[in-house]
Amino acid sequence: MLMATINSSIVLIALPDIFRGIHINPLESSNTSYLLWMMMGFLVVTAVLVVGFGRLGDMYGRVRMYNLGFAVFAISSVLLAVTWMDGSTAAIWLIGWRVVQGIGGAFLMANSSAILTDAFPVRQRGLALGINGVAAIAGSFLGLVIGGLLGPVEWRLVFLVSVPFGIFGTIWAYLKLHDTSERHRAKMDWWGNVTFAVGLIALLVGITYGIQPYGGHTMGWTSPFVLSCLIGGAVVLIIFGIIETRVANPLFNLSLFKIRAYSFGNAANLLASLGRGGLQFVLIIWLQGIWLPQHGYSFEQTPLWAGIYMLPMTVGFLIAAPISGVVTDRIGGRALATAGMIATAVSFLLLEMLPVNFSYWAFAAILLLNGLGMGLFASPNRADVMNSLPANARGAGAGMTATFQNSAMVLSIGFFFSLMIAGLSNHLPSALQQGLTAHGVPAAAANGIAALPPVGVLFAAFLGYNPIQQLLGPVLGQLPPDQASFLTGRSFFPNLISQPFSDGLTAAFWFAIVVCVVAAVASWLVGKPKPATAGVPQESVGSELAAEAGELVNVAGGQAAPRRPVRAPGRPGEISGHLRTPAGSGVSGAVITVTGVDGMQIGRARADETGAYALDGVATGTYTLIVTAPGFQPAAASVTVNGFGAVHDFVILGGGVVAGTVRRSGGLPVEHTAVLATDASGQVVGQTSTAHDGKFLLTGLPAGEVTITANVDNHRPHAVTVLAGAAEPAEVELLVEAVGVLHGTVTGPDGHGLANATVTVSDSQGHPVAMALTGADGEYELRDLEPGEYTVVTSLYEPAVRQVDLTTGESANVDVDLASGARAETAS
Repeated sequence: MLMATINSSIVLIALPDIFRGIHINPLESSNTSYLLWMMMGFLVVTAVLVVGFGRLGDMYGRVRMYNLGFAVFAISSVLLAVTWMDGSTAAIWLIGWRVVQGIGGAFLMANSSAILTDAFPVRQRGLALGINGVAAIAGSFLGLVIGGLLGPVEWRLVFLVSVPFGIFGTIWAYLKLHDTSERHRAKMDWWGNVTFAVGLIALLVGITYGIQPYGGHTMGWTSPFVLSCLIGGAVVLIIFGIIETRVANPLFNLSLFKIRAYSFGNAANLLASLGRGGLQFVLIIWLQGIWLPQHGYSFEQTPLWAGIYMLPMTVGFLIAAPISGVVTDRIGGRALATAGMIATAVSFLLLEMLPVNFSYWAFAAILLLNGLGMGLFASPNRADVMNSLPANARGAGAGMTATFQNSAMVLSIGFFFSLMIAGLSNHLPSALQQGLTAHGVPAAAANGIAALPPVGVLFAAFLGYNPIQQLLGPVLGQLPPDQASFLTGRSFFPNLISQPFSDGLTAAFWFAIVVCVVAAVASWLVGKPKPATAGVPQESVGSELAAEAGELVNVAGGQAAPRRPVRAPGRPGEISGHLRTPAGSGVSGAVITVTGVDGMQIGRARADETGAYALDGVATGTYTLIVTAPGFQPAAASVTVNGFGAVHDFVILGGGVVAGTVRRSGGLPVEHTAVLATDASGQVVGQTSTAHDGKFLLTGLPAGEVTITANVDNHRPHAVTVLAGAAEPAEVELLVEAVGVLHGTVTGPDGHGLANATVTVSDSQGHPVAMALTGADGEYELRDLEPGEYTVVTSLYEPAVRQVDLTTGESANVDVDLASGARAETAS
């Protein structure tokens, strides 16, 4: 998480060095889009993809998706660092691989919080998520300093620094991280993914280009392209919301917003991100464009020192976030999150009161307060949000939260830049015109420069360029040397821009104050978080749960996995569905009780042998379903019956836990092999795979006797029956014994494979133990032979005899050539 967020900000300070390295002037109007996408591309792609990747983590394993993210991240970092082109080709290459790097970052962001929530008990979750939150937000500040240090040395180091961490992380995560989450097989919500991606990308692209000038306007908010992106994106997102209420497995589980802590916690996080996101840019411009040049730093030095002078904010955050995480575990996060937002709002108010040419120690103290406030908010907010989610919705829930946060960062940049440009446009043109003409610049040239959009001045200050030198260009050669030197010196531009910049700062900081105060109110409204229970809206997996063979059940299409008759859903006045174990087996004999909002029983139904249930004659309204089944944990859910009835499937968990190890007869562990649990009726009630050390863990098993089986290729399966559901987890050791495999080819006198030749295998006592006929090509295979010595006899023409040793349990090859009555046998 630290590396992902460092890379979201590391290029901000290093942009001047990167553009100088690829020989592009980012201030030219034709190159502005390169500048914007180098800044925003990583944030946009993570905002769009993170929720979908969280959903994939719920379906296919969070650790697997996390590991994939590390690998993508490392590979893209290498390809960014080896950029060999120049000009626009290099810029497009860098932007493209920054987008791919953002894809890897999205995998990491979407699944890291869910992995930690699965791994840590509630009493330690605040600390764990707090440390992760420290990494997430501190990385965005540390990236500024790292980029400032590495960029002047060699711009490729900005990307290369991630490579060793990415490679190490990929290998370490693969070897050490193990999935403890319940996995849900379900169909992907493709329509939801497409509409969400299109709508959000359009919206964020509109905001990105809205801060560029259009026509005679200082900004592009009236541009047809920008308006089309904003309006079209909003319409598509509304369509996305409608789709999510209609599909069985939504990308955004909107029912999660019924959870008070989740709704208000995300609202507070969104607002806090709006206030925090653009702050980096404002402070960088303030330091690089005004304060640092006024205090003796050249424009080329300002990027590095801007990052260093902003360190108090990072220090404050690093101090407060872990401490607030520990305190959250003890007293809850409501008061801490609220106090953190209030402190952040106060820090913005103090920054607003600070003069443009400030005393650094006052500035540093305010930044420290800002970091403390954000750290005080981050850990409790994340813990409250994640603790409110049911276990099987944490991946998608964390992805939704990350989407709000990352989208808010892009929105915040757009808002802050817009407010700054609006503030500058009021007084900057007149200040430029008067200041330039006062120092010998011809009136025509001064008027032309004053009429330029202020965004160019803003970007120049942000990049640490000398704006006046960029703006005057060849006019400088026409001025007296002393005037030219003064205009391009360290004092003229900072003093000139101070008052117009102060107007922009006022608008930006008041916006931040307002959103932080509203975030404090939302944090207080979170209330005391309640642990997720069976009654909390669960992440829908609908009819697409896997059957025993891993096939998906398509109820709507009328196609089901074998032996799974299903009832057509959606009949008026009917509540129906299926009860299944996490492995996909039907739970028969369970009782489903339906109660109304007044708690009175409406009806009861019993699941059949496939786990299907149905209750007819239910009036329109909202009801509670309560499921009880012998040997399984109770479950409950809320459903609404409308004109189409209601369909609700349950995944029923048992309380049984079985842990164990799969080893070969020699004692070596067997990795990545399937382990199944079956009940007395032969139904599969649990399945998993072994880790690299041969260990496995089966959870959610029904109480009673279950049979645990491991099946390894070319080994005899081993099964053990244990009692699940006891106070302590059952422990087993499965020893699989290698079995011999004998194969080969019998060729006839013509040199071709001989069909229908008889191959007989006898043991050391002369007793036949196996026989096979060769196929059309003369090949044969005999499996499951006990370890030992065997005699192989091949007959059709003249019999051929061969001795073979299978004492090690390995496979052996015996080829026989019956050409002209002679025989030649080989074994391996």
